[in-house]
Formats: sequence, structure tokens, C-alpha cells
Amino acid sequence: MTELWRLSAAQTANLIRLKQASATEVAEAALSRLAAVNPALNAVVDHNPEDVLAQAAAVDARIAAGAALGPLAGVPVTIKINIDQAGYATSNGLRGKAGLIATENNPVVDNFLRAGAVLLGRTNTPAFSARYFTDNRLHGATLNPRDPRLTPGGSSGGAAAATAAGIGCIGHGNDIGGSVRYPAYACGIHGLRPGLGRVATFNATGPDRSIGFQLMSVQGPLARTVQDVRLGFQAMAGRDPRDPWYFEAPAAPHDPRLAAFCAHPEGIDTAPEVEAALRDAAERLADAGWTVVELDAIPPLKEASRIMHLLWVADAPERIVAAAEAEGDPGAIFAMRGAVDWIGPVGLTEFGDTLTRRAALVREWAAFFETFPVLLMPPSSQLPFEVDADLKNGFAWLTEQQYFMAGPPAIGMPAMTVSTGLSGTAPVGVQILAGRGREEFCLAAGEAIADRGAPPAPIDPVSI
Repeated sequence: MTELWRLSAAQTANLIRLKQASATEVAEAALSRLAAVNPALNAVVDHNPEDVLAQAAAVDARIAAGAALGPLAGVPVTIKINIDQAGYATSNGLRGKAGLIATENNPVVDNFLRAGAVLLGRTNTPAFSARYFTDNRLHGATLNPRDPRLTPGGSSGGAAAATAAGIGCIGHGNDIGGSVRYPAYACGIHGLRPGLGRVATFNATGPDRSIGFQLMSVQGPLARTVQDVRLGFQAMAGRDPRDPWYFEAPAAPHDPRLAAFCAHPEGIDTAPEVEAALRDAAERLADAGWTVVELDAIPPLKEASRIMHLLWVADAPERIVAAAEAEGDPGAIFAMRGAVDWIGPVGLTEFGDTLTRRAALVREWAAFFETFPVLLMPPSSQLPFEVDADLKNGFAWLTEQQYFMAGPPAIGMPAMTVSTGLSGTAPVGVQILAGRGREEFCLAAGEAIADRGAPPAPIDPVSI
């Protein structure tokens, strides 16, 4: 029989539902896998085995009583350390918040529990969740299980590394500028950034009140199969009154089967391996019966990236830089000071004009998706970065490579990274965008693409 920790979420839930394995047996296997490989990765930085086994025992008790089971009954799931989970620190990778113990759950956590998931552990993030690299002075660096010379991505790097290595079936992450999609890309798995308002969220221990966070941050799942990404999203997307922006999307009117792709929008220089992966994904989608059209241009992406950064930092630039300097984390100082310097001073008039321009961009993108329900584009201009490449090359260089990551959050549409293979040790893949409330279009296209090839997973961590 296949080792339990190797199974997907869908396989695990089915096995437990059919009583071919107990939730406790699955939890014990997950804890054993965590103990075996996490020391080489530093992906899970907080967990309580007794708590995990108690959750699993509660699932088994429901099964014994004949009670209804949630779709993720007994499935091990990890939670990122920047959202509330009662009894655990919402540290966000900061030494000053190491003792900030949550007294209630974020809605995402409650929704996972309602679905029957077993919360396995808390995953690492960069300080302030502010980099495409996962390192902080509280817990240290997380390594990429496919190649420790490469970043595991950020800010959900711990979630991606854990999931790729078989520590849990689904990883929770959140994304304001690529923090779900980029780690999925870097670790060779799949990750969905739902559209704004599709997953309820609220942190009682210290919600980020910045306008950028409120307008762009979204919770999303990472997994080794697109089917598991869908299960994770469905579990996370339950309504909760604590989030006033939450909405339920109407049923999709039709199966789109029409997609566009664009390799070099606005003259963006895309690495040959990245472009080849994009074209391969387009061919896979066509092979699955979709009509796929190549475009020379799409609505503005570079401008959307700048808007994302401006809204992130403009309402409190001094506080942002001061907090990073107080933490003393080189990566956080680089990211926050770099963004503030890149954007420059923002007055009230420019701030208002930016919000107005953002609304215009959203309309332009919405009209685009009326014509092309799905868009394929690269996840990044480059293969996954080497560790600390941002510190070596500078903030301006970083923004030039990440228009594909940083632009979509400003328009609030769903976006998904699907891994399709490897270039040497570096994962390659494609990013899929769709219109507002159309996460299912991303998932449908992603499933068609991933069914035609993806990197092996889970894997044992590679040492160099």
C-alpha cells in the first residue's frame, strides 16, 4: 500500500470515508513525515503533535457515530504563521510577535475545520510576509526541497516547501503580490490566488489596516494536484460575517474552452525557458480541446504592478520602513525601503488618482475577459530565483522580473500558477488568469494542463 503521506487530499479523504484508513493513522503518518524531512527544510516552524492527534481522533469519533463528514475529513493541512489559529502565535516572522497568541481563529482556519481538515502545523514566512524569499530572524530560512540553491518563494514559502515534500496535502497561503503563486512556481506545485472577496478573512490579533492589504490581499491554497487546489479553495471559500468584502460567485454561464496567451506584453523580456513553458502549456490546452489564441498585447500589466506597490506602501511609508528597521531583518528592510523609494512620495491627490486609475484598469481587464475567458501568461520573467537574488541585484531589477506576479492583484481577478515540469532542477510552469468570480475557469484550464505533465511530487528534499 502507498505510504499515507504520499496521497493527495482527494485520495486521503476517500480512503478515510471508505474506512480503509483512520484519520488517526493518516495524522500519525503526516507527523512522521514532518519529523523526517522538516529538519532539512525548516518549512513548519510551529506544531503540536498532541493537538494534531486530538483533531484526528475527533474525526474518527464522527465516523464511528455515523455523523456527516466534511470534504476534507482527516486531510492534513498546514496554516501560514501570519493568520490567527487559536492557541498559536500570529508572528508573521517577527521576533516582536513571537508571543502574540491568537485567541480565536481566522475564518480560513474555521472553514478548514468545518471541512474536517486536521491542522498539521504552522508554516514559515519572511518577516512581514514581504519578500519572494522565505527567511526571518525569528525562525530562520526555509529551503526549497527541489534545490536548496533556489528560493522556495515567498511569502508562502514554508507552505510550498512543506507541501512539495509531503508535509500535509494542502498548504494555506495568502497573496498580495504573488505570495501564493510564486512559491507554488518555485517549488513545482500549484497555487491559486482567488479573486478579491472570494475567501473570507480576519485577524483579531492585529489585522493589517493598510489600504493595500484591504484592497488586494487574498487567502488561497497550494497543493500537489489541481484537484486538491480545487478542494482547498472550496473549503476556504465559506462565508463569514467578519469579512465585509466576501461574496459568493454566481454559477459560471458556460464552459469557456477559449483561452489567449501572451509571452511578451509591453515588451517584457521573458527568459527562453519561461517562454517555452508558456507555449507548451498553450499546446496542452489546445490538445485538451480548447481554442487557444496568441496575442501580441493584453491590458496594462506594468502599470498594474506599480499600482499594487503604491497602494501597499503609500498610506504609511514611514511606519513601514521604521518597522522593518526595528526588526533588523535585512530582507524586510530591502523590500520595504525599496518599495517606498521606488514609488516615491505620494500626496493625497496622487493617491486618489491612483484609486481612480485602478478602477479603470479593472474595467479594462473585465472587458478583456468577456472576450477571452482565460489568459495564459508566465508566472515570472525568469526561472525561480537563486537564494537572496533580490539583495544581490536590487529592487528595480526585482520589479522588472515580477510584473507577471505583482500586476494581477491590483485588478483583483483570480490567478493560478500551474507547474508543468523542470528545467534542470528549476520548476517551470504557467500562470492562468480569469474574470471576476471565475476561479473555476482557472481550475478547469489548470487541470487540463497539469493532467498532461507535472513535476514529480511529493519529493524527498534534495541536498547540494
